[in-house]
Amino acid sequence: MLRLQDVFRRYRSGKVYIEALRGVNFEIVPGDFAVIKGPSGSGKSTLLNILGLLDAPNEGAVYLDGQAVSYDDFDALAVTRARLISFIFQSFNLNPVLTLEENVMVPLMIRADIPKREKKERVAEWIDKVGLSAHRSHRPDELSGGQRQRVAIARAMVTRPQVVIADEPTANLDSTTTGSILGLMQALNEEQKVAFVCATHDPLLERYARNIFLLHDGTLTAA
Repeated sequence: MLRLQDVFRRYRSGKVYIEALRGVNFEIVPGDFAVIKGPSGSGKSTLLNILGLLDAPNEGAVYLDGQAVSYDDFDALAVTRARLISFIFQSFNLNPVLTLEENVMVPLMIRADIPKREKKERVAEWIDKVGLSAHRSHRPDELSGGQRQRVAIARAMVTRPQVVIADEPTANLDSTTTGSILGLMQALNEEQKVAFVCATHDPLLERYARNIFLLHDGTLTAA
């Protein structure tokens, strides 16, 4: 479904080039639950950005459903990304002035291919699935950390993506809430057949993973 082949990513810092990724090969298949671990500065965020079609490699290729991704038209790429890929962030990234319901609606606002009625139905469906129907009119600052992460999951799933990319999804949660959030992600993975790719320092995620990878100095290996 999504594959990286011999991907290199370099950044320039002053007069020095930093190799963030070095010849990475990685594949996501439908229903996968992959965990990528590694120390800070190992290249995890860079890898997620390339998997999420937010950044382009300097060398190598990215394939989506068997077709090489072209970076010549980033507007067209944004449309592809909006249809197939969603994101969950450690800081939730919710709009503080919008209600829970409005935050979940955000990724559907640019989807002209989905009728307005269906958008509302999807939002209601996913708010219910994450157990927050009673809080639909609340704003983020009226919710706990666990509830905000559930909103973020609903927002990610409302577009019916093939892949959800999660960057430290449990970093700001206590252990009890972490278990609840991971259980929800596992259920969605199994029931909806959505692939999850999680970059994390949290060893608890490894219990839910189908595949575990170690990223060190830009090199990815199976753990």
